[in-house]
Amino acid sequence: MKTRKPCVADAFYAGTRTELIDQITHCFTHQFGPGKVPDPNPQGPRRIVGIVAPHAGYMYSGPVAANGYSRIAADGIPEVFIILGPNHTGLGSGLSIQTEGEWQTPLGEATIDSELATRIQKSSGIMDVDERAHANEHSVEVQLPFLQFLYKKVRFVPICMMMQDLRTCNDVAETIIEQTKGKDFAIIASSDCTHYEPHETATRKDKTAIDAILKLDDQTLNDLGESNRVTMCGYGPITTLIAASKILGNVKAELLSYRTSGDITGDKSAVVGYTSIAFSRT
Repeated sequence: MKTRKPCVADAFYAGTRTELIDQITHCFTHQFGPGKVPDPNPQGPRRIVGIVAPHAGYMYSGPVAANGYSRIAADGIPEVFIILGPNHTGLGSGLSIQTEGEWQTPLGEATIDSELATRIQKSSGIMDVDERAHANEHSVEVQLPFLQFLYKKVRFVPICMMMQDLRTCNDVAETIIEQTKGKDFAIIASSDCTHYEPHETATRKDKTAIDAILKLDDQTLNDLGESNRVTMCGYGPITTLIAASKILGNVKAELLSYRTSGDITGDKSAVVGYTSIAFSRT
């Protein structure tokens, strides 16, 4: 079985098991986190369709991400996670999936749901099996330690989106919903918000994008991202989560947390925004 080695361990997050457990624990108990380490609820109602989670270094975005993962833990134990991330490296095809193997982190190995990933790839028609897009990309990888911390054994499907236009997002959403029938799944849309603008400017622009997300307005959000009016790197994964939620119907989005790197460091001259949003069946 192929094993993908971590590319941002000891950089975006701690490189040893003990240090990483301590780091994630700190994210949950941080003043910007949920306040305590959650225990997954095996009797949870399983209403969560997915979350938006940031993917910066844990020292910056980890506490915001912890809010979403705390909500997932309280909601139950999904069978499989579909993790959608943007392509920062420019490597690989425009829409890339990996269909077999394991991804390693300091907390162990997370296993790709090969059967589901293969069905999604074959059904899509525009998605390629291309490991180059995933080899040095952090947007999917940084979500895995949170899931491993909570659930120990994790099954997932990694999808890397260089193409983030509305048509592509709708295709991916339709394919996911079609191929996950009968499975208990949750989608993780990996994205940071505005990049490297003053704190006040970033929060104002991000509010526009977050308002669109909370209204499940995939068209407006995608327009903001495609036009670069809001420099949200993973607007495509979020657009896909919104589109999937609309296909399912009776889903609402709830803002759990929004912060910027300036809230963490105190330097608000050029910040990156981070948000955690939960999508739940009503």
